[in-house]
Amino acid sequence: MPNPRDPAMLLAAARLYYLAGKSQAQVADELGTSRSNVSRMLSEALSRGIVEIRINDPAGRVHELEDELKRAFGLRDVRVASASLGPAARIEEQVGTQAARLLLDNLKDSVRVALSWGHALQSMVYATTSDQEFHRLSLVQLVGGLSSVRNEISGQELVRELAVRLGAEYRFLHAPATLETRASRDALTREPSIAEALVEAGRADIAFVGVGTPSHGSSSAILDSLSLSESDRRAFWDAGPVGDVAARYFTADGTPVRGAVDDRILGLPLEDLVAIPQVVGVAYGRAKTPGVVGALRGHIIDSLVCDETLARSILSEVRGGSATGSTDRKNS
Repeated sequence: MPNPRDPAMLLAAARLYYLAGKSQAQVADELGTSRSNVSRMLSEALSRGIVEIRINDPAGRVHELEDELKRAFGLRDVRVASASLGPAARIEEQVGTQAARLLLDNLKDSVRVALSWGHALQSMVYATTSDQEFHRLSLVQLVGGLSSVRNEISGQELVRELAVRLGAEYRFLHAPATLETRASRDALTREPSIAEALVEAGRADIAFVGVGTPSHGSSSAILDSLSLSESDRRAFWDAGPVGDVAARYFTADGTPVRGAVDDRILGLPLEDLVAIPQVVGVAYGRAKTPGVVGALRGHIIDSLVCDETLARSILSEVRGGSATGSTDRKNS
């Protein structure tokens, strides 16, 4: 009788059972052993890593990563888009689909939804379709118009597009996102229509925010649009910013970066954003790791939608230590 622990025999049994589709009795006949031995061989092949079992959710999610992220950061909800759909499926579209499903799961009558801006949220908006009718559903902006980035990913365009798709009411924040001075920003925020729009944003039931990286892309364009002095620019980078949400920058532990940049942004203050009952961060790509980790550690976001690559990178970042402050900030 063949040795049931011989790696070659384990491989042969696994091939016959998993690839050829033979029953354990048929495998036993072919290998000249007993059915009980075949059962033990298949278990041994699994424990040694000769056989790996992967379950692909037809909804395109990676549940084991979602569970690990929930445990690590005490998150309310996590959706991780699977990379198993292949190169034909653009990852931003998969993340957008998962974010759209989370949005629809949380919609009901009289809910107020706040949006920031960016490519990830654009993908979410374009993936949102619903036949359900909602009463008194409203959409608001978290930050002013972003003239320094592409118009189609600005808060105004995303709010308008999502409102059309959901049959919702919407309110614009009729102001630029960045001003040349704090005095200019303060003067605009005293305008009744702008002040009221910011109050409405702060009353949102759920907010969806992209997570930016200050040295790349649209978040970098925001900084460039401010025309900072050399001393202000140096002070900003010396503070150690790793990411931003709704044009509010923060450090690796989620501490807000105050100063000239924050003073010239017209949008909901970070502390008011954090006070919204559910803040969902939406991001994709390994490059977003520092920003997302900072937002998680600082409890700036309490739900996350991302791709599998970013999820693994986030978990790799925090393994070997602890995710600081893993208690759900909404219930603390």
